[in-house]
Amino acid sequence: MGDTEFVIEPGRQDIVMIRGFDAPRDVVFQVVTDPELVPRWWGPRFLTTRVDRMEVRPGGRWRYVNVDSRGREYFFSGVYHAVVAPERIVRTWEFEGTPGEVALETVTLEAVDGGTRYVAQSVHPSVEARDAIVRADGPRGGRESMDRLAEVLAAGS
Repeated sequence: MGDTEFVIEPGRQDIVMIRGFDAPRDVVFQVVTDPELVPRWWGPRFLTTRVDRMEVRPGGRWRYVNVDSRGREYFFSGVYHAVVAPERIVRTWEFEGTPGEVALETVTLEAVDGGTRYVAQSVHPSVEARDAIVRADGPRGGRESMDRLAEVLAAGS
């Protein structure tokens, strides 16, 4: 249903990522909450992903590992705060390489025109922390993740 759009406004602490998918909302929700499927779509294409932990429930913890071609590992983790199937997931996330820079992410799935509108808003602890994610090319990883998610959905999981 289209390209990934980012809203990154000067002076704000958030990044909003928007993408449409040609799949029903319940299917999108199932794919993004299935630890067996997450490695097929999460992260940029040049990294592989491993799910160390994924307890999709309020209070549940999650931890993903991105691995580069040299075997170096990059850890991301957080806690689920709300899981409302199939419409919303609220969780924290943190790149373990920068401890204390915890973002609060709300993913909303809206049923539209036979597909799903995926909106992820990540609120960072400061404008500087948000800008560091942008400088580190976080939007590229988000865009590639959304492209890969579209591929998994098109393949029927």
